[in-house]
Amino acid sequence: MSEPEVITRVESGVGRITLNRPKAIHALNRAMCETMVEALVAWKSDDAVSSVLIDHAGERGFCAGGDIRMIAESGAGDASEAKAFFHTEYQLNHLMFEYPKPITAIVDGIVMGGGVGISEPADVRIATERTTYAMPETGIGLFPDVGGGWFLPRLPGQTGVWLALTGARLKAADTVALGIHTHYVASDVVEALKAELLANPSDPQAVADRVTGGAGEAPLAAHREAIDRLFAFDTVEEIFAALEADGSEWALKQLATLKTKSPQSLKVSLRQIREGAKMATFADNMAMEYALGGRVVSTHDFQEGVRAVIIDKDNAPNWQPAEIAGVSDEMVEALFAPLADNEKWTPLA
Repeated sequence: MSEPEVITRVESGVGRITLNRPKAIHALNRAMCETMVEALVAWKSDDAVSSVLIDHAGERGFCAGGDIRMIAESGAGDASEAKAFFHTEYQLNHLMFEYPKPITAIVDGIVMGGGVGISEPADVRIATERTTYAMPETGIGLFPDVGGGWFLPRLPGQTGVWLALTGARLKAADTVALGIHTHYVASDVVEALKAELLANPSDPQAVADRVTGGAGEAPLAAHREAIDRLFAFDTVEEIFAALEADGSEWALKQLATLKTKSPQSLKVSLRQIREGAKMATFADNMAMEYALGGRVVSTHDFQEGVRAVIIDKDNAPNWQPAEIAGVSDEMVEALFAPLADNEKWTPLA
């Protein structure tokens, strides 16, 4: 018998979810999402469960994202499997966001893409010195989904836009400073923290406040003014022009990074962030992302991005269009078009 990819159990009043697919850095598939949904739904009305804790087995990271190969293979066909995965994954994200009991996520190590989707909705989000956070989707022709359209524009200033477009990787000092994660603990304290949470299941916030340490100086602080000034525009063309006109070493480095990303993804992601900022509810945002995701997975750039980064690993994607000027407003608009009523994403009843 192979081990389950997600282990769920109740311990000392805590509903525990442990991601258990370490060889894949716990990349999420539909079955894993279904297991988590089933446990969370059961614990919602279970008086024996005071709070929920999400962690992971092994030391390589919390969760590197979704099962991108499956999504790409499905997108090359009728995309039905990819859409089914997104539907369940987004229901899980929304269930966590609206959950009536406190959720703690310990993001010790890599947390990207789908891993962000199952940690950002948590009330207590704990980073360690091993944490590396990123939403790197523009590098594979995708966009920062799993609630990125909601969480990113609600970060300070334009940092969410900068993160979405560049795919920048942040360590704990920056994630805590930005509020992406709520607390910092050293990785060698994590087991003691878990023991404390089990001893005090009803107030994980108080436990985290007691155990938390300083994450150190935030390197990004030096660039926050530039980010807010240069990423404040509503078109990618204006952001490119602002970075070029600024001319500083940092600005030109950001521009060089952006020029390696999918032009289509840059435009889609910026639109997603600006639209998400105006959404009234998290569910509205997830409905937008579901419509978008089901279409983007079938595009040339997503298929090509996955080939270049994940399959062949040549890191030389041939984007089409190759320049941002080639991505028309009509192309972007078509990806954002509303779905028919019988195809729309809906939260769990």
